[in-house]
Amino acid sequence: MSLASTFAPVLAAAAENLTDEEKARIARSAANRLDRVCGDEGTWQSSACRSIYDGTVGSTQDTWNRYAAEAVHWLLTGGLSILLIFVVAWIVNRLLRRLVVKLGRRVGTSRISRGLSAVRRITPAALLETQEISVRGTQRREAVLGIMKSLVSVFVYTTAVFMALGQIGVDVGPLLAGAGVLGVALGFGAQTLVADFLSGIFILVEDQYGVGDEITFRPKSAAGEPVLGTVEALSLRNTRLRALDGTVWHVPNGEMRAVGNQSQHWSRAVLDVPITHDTDVAKAKAVIARVAEKIREHDPSVLEPPEVWGVQALNANGVTIRLVIKTTPSQQWRVTRQLREAMLKAFAEEGLRMPVAEAPAGEALPSV
Repeated sequence: MSLASTFAPVLAAAAENLTDEEKARIARSAANRLDRVCGDEGTWQSSACRSIYDGTVGSTQDTWNRYAAEAVHWLLTGGLSILLIFVVAWIVNRLLRRLVVKLGRRVGTSRISRGLSAVRRITPAALLETQEISVRGTQRREAVLGIMKSLVSVFVYTTAVFMALGQIGVDVGPLLAGAGVLGVALGFGAQTLVADFLSGIFILVEDQYGVGDEITFRPKSAAGEPVLGTVEALSLRNTRLRALDGTVWHVPNGEMRAVGNQSQHWSRAVLDVPITHDTDVAKAKAVIARVAEKIREHDPSVLEPPEVWGVQALNANGVTIRLVIKTTPSQQWRVTRQLREAMLKAFAEEGLRMPVAEAPAGEALPSV
């Protein structure tokens, strides 16, 4: 026989001997306790809670009923509120991300179309062949949209977390103040990292360079000659370059103070052809133009007719004639190599001479 069953008759007899005033006081205590546990009457949450607990105390079963009623009441009030907050946050996040993508692609497409129209008027053949600018614009736009979508998600879900903490009784004021102090501390402690990320955003937004571009740069903190390399990867924090000798450079974006892009939109092959003083300059220019025009006819990467600018330099060794050819991005070096080979052959056929280094004057010194 349990202890509760043993004393149940005694408690029942004691309850019958209570006065009406004592019974009313016990009833008021039970009602107040029930209101504290289940809230005021009139809501379905309170009704579900009161179906589990009636406000009595004394036995172990009453205690468990009270705990169960408190849990049910919290789940039906605070728990549902928190769930609703995160459901609404998820819906708002999805809508805002789609809105960002829709607006960004609409604005980006119109900008790219205007840019393409302007550049097509300059180099129509190249753009119709390669679509280089369209691809670059699409990649840059998608990268920026990815950043904006991430920022939207962080803002929406951070707000939802603070609202959920408020529902469970946490004072979010000190948390917001602490987050502000922490943000300031991180800003001072990670200034270089913040500068790298901001520089990366501007590189993407302004399309300073992209993957596959040939760029020349000199890091702010480095001395020596500038570095020439091909962009292999570009993130918000750093840029990865492959130099001509195969060296991989990992450069923080904040170090990119001045960058020269040699393969954006179009490139230019520049060839300085030296000839001797006694060579007919007009004939040499005609041969150079003929060779360059022949290459243009067979090479689709040449965008415009070659231009022979004329005498670029005049010195003791000879005369230098400059030739320039507009090419598709990153093709200027290949075209320049073809020009050199063709020039050597054409000069030999036409009897044109290039200056050679003269031997030093005087007799050779005797060997020791």
